[in-house]
Amino acid sequence: MKFFVDTADVQEIRELNELGLLDGVTTNPSLILKSGRNIAEVTKEICDIVEGPVSAEVAATEYAEMMKEAAVLSKIADNICIKVPLTLDGLKACRALTSEGRMVNVTLCFSANQALLAAKAGATFISPFIGRLDDMAVDGMELIAEIRHIYDNYGFDTEILAASIRSTEHVKRAALIGADVATIPPATLKALVKHPLTDKGLEMFLADWAKTGQKIG
Repeated sequence: MKFFVDTADVQEIRELNELGLLDGVTTNPSLILKSGRNIAEVTKEICDIVEGPVSAEVAATEYAEMMKEAAVLSKIADNICIKVPLTLDGLKACRALTSEGRMVNVTLCFSANQALLAAKAGATFISPFIGRLDDMAVDGMELIAEIRHIYDNYGFDTEILAASIRSTEHVKRAALIGADVATIPPATLKALVKHPLTDKGLEMFLADWAKTGQKIG
């Protein structure tokens, strides 16, 4: 499974990238707002840090304007992945952009039918929103499983990018089902390493090592 981080916080991205954990980054208008920075400036900085795809989202809702904004975003760096909403205009833009050789992330997916349309439009990534479905008392993981089944049925190349992840359990279940990518908030990504028995074991080993009076090197 590939790990993308879902943030526009350059410091967090740099830290996680130095750990060797990042395969890409996803941003959206809300994350750009939270960063307090100009979209072109902060996105360029992110692209310079991370080698993998960096999703930058169009703000337009109509096809022609989407294509204009996509042209601007594409010039930021070679690893830009244009993010479009799962609407008819968004799917039209997806087809046009992928035909030009651009990476496209189709976002705001909440049904298997939507994911099927995105794959037929040539999407590089489809982003089903797990957490937002959970908020509606719908198991978001069921959607991941349905999309995986459909894509495997027909050999679609579109990668399932599990989004709106709220917990480490979401990451585990998405991996078990077979999502290709998980885009994870920084705190949740860091929490994947945590286990109380790991902490307890390390504490014991360090205490015993101190009793030996030895040093390594």
